[in-house]
Amino acid sequence: DQRKSLAVVLLRFIKTGGVKCHLLRVSLRTLRILSRDKKVLGPLVTDNALLTLAKLAGLTASDTSDEVKALKVLCNVVYNSTWAQERFSALRLICGLTERLSSSVSWSPPSSVQFYELRLMFLITALRPELSTQLQQEGGVSILTAALEGCLEIQWKDQYECVLKPAAPPISLEASQRIIEILKILFNITHRTHRQEPSEAHAALYRHLVAILRLCLMRNCMLPDDTDELQGHTVNLLSALPLQCLDVLLTGPVELDSEQCQGVNMDCVRTLLTFMERRLESGEKVKEKLTPILNLLTESCRAHRETRHYIRKHILPPLRDVSHRPEEGSTVKSRLIRLMTHLDTDLKYCAADLIFVLCKENVRRFVKYTGYGNAAGLLATRGLLGGQGPRTNSSDALYSSDSDSDTEEYRQVKDRINPVTGRVEAEQSDPMEGMTEEEKEEEAKRLIMLFNRLSRDSIIQPMGVDSEGKLVPIMGLKDDSPPEDMGPESKNDGEGEKK
Repeated sequence: DQRKSLAVVLLRFIKTGGVKCHLLRVSLRTLRILSRDKKVLGPLVTDNALLTLAKLAGLTASDTSDEVKALKVLCNVVYNSTWAQERFSALRLICGLTERLSSSVSWSPPSSVQFYELRLMFLITALRPELSTQLQQEGGVSILTAALEGCLEIQWKDQYECVLKPAAPPISLEASQRIIEILKILFNITHRTHRQEPSEAHAALYRHLVAILRLCLMRNCMLPDDTDELQGHTVNLLSALPLQCLDVLLTGPVELDSEQCQGVNMDCVRTLLTFMERRLESGEKVKEKLTPILNLLTESCRAHRETRHYIRKHILPPLRDVSHRPEEGSTVKSRLIRLMTHLDTDLKYCAADLIFVLCKENVRRFVKYTGYGNAAGLLATRGLLGGQGPRTNSSDALYSSDSDSDTEEYRQVKDRINPVTGRVEAEQSDPMEGMTEEEKEEEAKRLIMLFNRLSRDSIIQPMGVDSEGKLVPIMGLKDDSPPEDMGPESKNDGEGEKK
């Protein structure tokens, strides 16, 4: 293949040294274009080629000024080749990359070299888990936190409280790109720590990081789309950090223009709620974009009573109008309840779990706000379909004993609410009105026979609730049902049901 031959020739040419600057630039630009094609990667993934590119990129001793072009080639090669990823690890090129990042803590002025160094580190930590672990063990969180702090140009007022410099402008495009890459790398190296109990030193480090992330949530970029992307990656990282370190999000001072609840600053929580509402309304990549923020809000509500009170006030206000199904409408509550019956299992349980926690994991209250039909999926998973049983085992939350007061409007129609749909239904006439007892008995037998046939043909599987409140198949329905020749349609069994 001529393209492979061209790549070989260019690598030999570059390696000879003493190549004139403009020729080196053209050669690297050509290699970058070739490296996008997986069929041409062979010559570019040898140890010799990788070391040559690493030297030009500044990952080993180098005095070249063409780091960006070499870094772009390395990014393409690492992304497209698993062999290159393995050799990158074996040749310990991550060490040179880490040293480069460590020496650039000031991160000023912005440069494209720094961006591509971060992009390469993101790719290699995402594609090689052992390198992600290595970076974490070698102080990657501290290095990247310092880099993040430098990008934002912040000032510290207290141990876990930072502010912007006076009259700070919106985050520039170049800075926001670097910040996003840093957040993505931090997610790669910390996402395993979410359920772990950090040491005292690690907890202090993570709280320091969360204080900076709080600012990332509150800052604006030059463009609204960049702000949304920055907040999205910040939420992803927050959802990956140890839960007990997220209390820093609520440590801001309460000022005259602050959003607050029970004396606690809720500015950050308000931003998270607004972000969730935007994601609910967008309707694009629903699972990918909504799951992290739903999980973060749920865990925060479990851990912090003030956060739960504030979010419940905005999502689950007291019930007044129950003439419509809970999932109908454009409110945040109705949108979340619609997600509770989504086809994607993870997404529907994330949405249901948030509302369940806002109801203090009380089954009766949960059904009251969502309707039994919408609530059944989560309750079945938790073994709470019978309405009894302990709260979810995954929760260590301690909820206050305050009651859920009903509004006057709700109390007036409470007895007429259909618990399955969660709304007041129009009165229906009795379908058996005017039938004799014998006719009612025959109709019951016919229905049993139809259910039996649907079950036998695996169209449905009758279920019941066991003593633990879990859904289990009902056994013995076939044996207990009347023989089919007792039914009025037994003579037509081979012809199917009438339509």
